[in-house]
Amino acid sequence: MGSAAPQHDRLRLTVLREANAAGERLEAIAERTGSGQSLEAAARVDAILSQVRQEGDAALLELTERFDGVRPDPLRIPTEELEAAWSATPADLQDALRLAHRRILDFHRRQTPADLDITGEHGERLGRRWRAVERAGLYVPGGRASYPSTVLMNAVPAKVAGVKRVVMVTPPGPDGRVNQTVLAAAHLAGIDEIYRVGGAQAVAALAYGTESIPRVDVISGPGNLYVTLAKKAVYGRVSIDSLAGPSEVLVIADHTANAEHVAADLLAQAEHDPLAAAILLTTSESLAAAVPAAIEAQLEGHPRAAITRQALNDWGLIVVCSSLSEAAQLSDRFAPEHLELQVEQPEPLADQIQQAGAIFLGAWTPEAVGDYLAGPNHTLPTSGTARFAGALCVETFMRHTSLIQFNRQALEATGGAVGTLADSEGLHSHAESVRLRLR
Repeated sequence: MGSAAPQHDRLRLTVLREANAAGERLEAIAERTGSGQSLEAAARVDAILSQVRQEGDAALLELTERFDGVRPDPLRIPTEELEAAWSATPADLQDALRLAHRRILDFHRRQTPADLDITGEHGERLGRRWRAVERAGLYVPGGRASYPSTVLMNAVPAKVAGVKRVVMVTPPGPDGRVNQTVLAAAHLAGIDEIYRVGGAQAVAALAYGTESIPRVDVISGPGNLYVTLAKKAVYGRVSIDSLAGPSEVLVIADHTANAEHVAADLLAQAEHDPLAAAILLTTSESLAAAVPAAIEAQLEGHPRAAITRQALNDWGLIVVCSSLSEAAQLSDRFAPEHLELQVEQPEPLADQIQQAGAIFLGAWTPEAVGDYLAGPNHTLPTSGTARFAGALCVETFMRHTSLIQFNRQALEATGGAVGTLADSEGLHSHAESVRLRLR
């Protein structure tokens, strides 16, 4: 007779049926990383930033050897290695990368912001112009994993924006090399300046500059806790895309949803990380009962079963809702990174949703298509930040400048009001700068 599975191996998905309790649990899940950002981790990051700022490349070599077990000397990957990586990539993978690159490029080209040039009521000229930043730094997670999709999703908008110098950093693997497919994706995207360094030390290098790595204007790309804390610490000296947290998916499903599809999509998020969140809001009791069993079946022999079970047990949730409207309200309370609408009529439900990073409409739109090649960016706000933030985009790598040109007529028509407002703030010379011109 076989023994029972250990308690930690069993799936223990929380199921709720009361809206207030569900809302409170969703808020707790959104805040799941708050305790992880400890003072100890922040202090370690500050020490790393300081060391890199003072010692430059020497610090990068020493810290990478300490944390990754390899000494990346030289730091920069030769261009020939990028070309060789592309040549060595299997044909089917080359085709998939080309397809993803083409679709992502097409979508981001359509979102390039337009300049404004307005003639005011008195003949004055008012405008706003967009220009790319000079240098951008792309952080691509690596080491034991590979994320060519992250390369494309960060490199394409930077290139479309017109950034002159795009620098990529990524940690080396145990053998000191960077994953071949990551290098192939960088070659395809036109990134040829890549450094074998990761962690907080890579962020420090991009923010402050070293002998080898240039100081940049914008840093984009996800990373672990130390990367996130480093980006937070250097913000203000450079711009950053966001403070990325663990990934999350929320699925709203009705009686038409397929339990196996829902289970697969929840698993696709849970397999990322022990802190990943996978949530189902459904109006169907039968679906709520069927999904855990479908998850168990798909976990059989799963290569990342331990990580996935931990994520589902800690941060998984099923809520049985009284209506789709209630589900929409609960979703907005969570403000998910990824929101799937596996319902009979997804468009009307999408209209009710106000806060989500990306919405995937209908049974034939798994979140995975957005991760790889749909076109919109897969770098999305997490941990409830979809309340005020959106996806990485071309504008992330651009800055805008206001243009103002008054003629005499315009200043005569408005100068009195300027003087009155300046006087109300006690700023004498502000008012005089207008009145002197009009005397």
